[in-house]
Amino acid sequence: MDTRQLIIYRDFKDQALFDGMADLLCKTGEQKEAPGTDPCVLANQLIKIAADYGFEGNLWHCFLALCLAGHENAYSVSCEIRGDQGGTLSRLARQDLAVIQNLYRKDIRCLDEWMDQAPVWRELADYRPADSGRGVFNKRVRDRILQLSLALGAAKDIGAFQNEVAEFYREFGVGKYGLNKAFRIEEDRHRASIEPVVNVEHVYLDDIVGYELQKKKLIDNTESFLEGKAANNVLLFGDAGTGKSSCIKAVLNEYYDRGLRIIEVYKHQFRALSSILEQIQDRNYRFIVYMDDLSFEESELEYKYLKAIIEGGLGRKPGNALIYATSNRRHLIREKFSDKRALDDELHMNDTVQEKLSLVARFGVTIYFGSPDKREFQNIVKVLAQRHGIHMDLEELYQEANKWELAHGGLSGRTAAQFITYLLGKR
Repeated sequence: MDTRQLIIYRDFKDQALFDGMADLLCKTGEQKEAPGTDPCVLANQLIKIAADYGFEGNLWHCFLALCLAGHENAYSVSCEIRGDQGGTLSRLARQDLAVIQNLYRKDIRCLDEWMDQAPVWRELADYRPADSGRGVFNKRVRDRILQLSLALGAAKDIGAFQNEVAEFYREFGVGKYGLNKAFRIEEDRHRASIEPVVNVEHVYLDDIVGYELQKKKLIDNTESFLEGKAANNVLLFGDAGTGKSSCIKAVLNEYYDRGLRIIEVYKHQFRALSSILEQIQDRNYRFIVYMDDLSFEESELEYKYLKAIIEGGLGRKPGNALIYATSNRRHLIREKFSDKRALDDELHMNDTVQEKLSLVARFGVTIYFGSPDKREFQNIVKVLAQRHGIHMDLEELYQEANKWELAHGGLSGRTAAQFITYLLGKR
């Protein structure tokens, strides 16, 4: 079985492991030369992948399912968008998948004939992790791959096998966008790439105490976006520690299963925004381009790139992307009284003011997060204490919270959360 004849499914992330296993499985039972790759090395690589993803059961099956789920190609991306539409592409993919199904049916326990020690592959055919995946970086990915692995094992023929793969692409997507929900930008000299963020804070809207009107405004805009209706870019501004960034993370966690993804971009990466938007414009997801703590000093000109992307450049922002930004500044760009003086050196001083105000005007929705008053702060403390099982007399709790906020940044949800963390540390 020559895996070099694959047409659609080539260049897997772990291609060397795929080729080494295929070569070893095809030589087993034959009186031929020793395999080109040490079986112990292959076993070690499978175990490392199992540890990273929390795989269990037949590690060869899990690995093949991971290869299929993560491989972005013409067939998998088209299935993600429209499902399997048949035609030449589908027939070519079926030929490749038939090769992979034959590999899937190989029993790795027979590989122990290459080993001079106690059985190894018998263990990897029924692998059981010691911690049941508690240290796994992304349990959602692990569960999806395990489900696909079992479904492929139950497929009776190549038609059923291909249907399982195509349905997986249609339901969950393919590659990094299908298996992850948050991303960051990595740049080199030649291009900007979108890379997964594997550890995302698990915060939900109900975890944020108060700010109900602000949350509703953000939810309404996000749901319109997910439903394909008209939606605006959003600026969340206001006092520090009031939950602006947490609200955006919570929206991602709430709507991830409906195809929402988030890409975090820092202001020094704004030059790459056009490239990033081109990379995501044809994918079957909705993307929030997230800019945290956005503000500009007078000497920083990156905001001009952002203005052009949001509105005003020749290129059109794709319909599956919105910009959500947080800032402690209402107008984002630092202003000085000299910008408004009648005797300023610049002849057309109003142009300078309008240039700086025009960025925030490009956000169709602005949501203000103000610091809580004393009563609201105490309510936040009370709710958080109840959630974490802290049982104190309310008057004592409020008194200690007041002492804490006076010494640690004032009234804010962040200060309240830090106070609760302090109490939990004293247990």
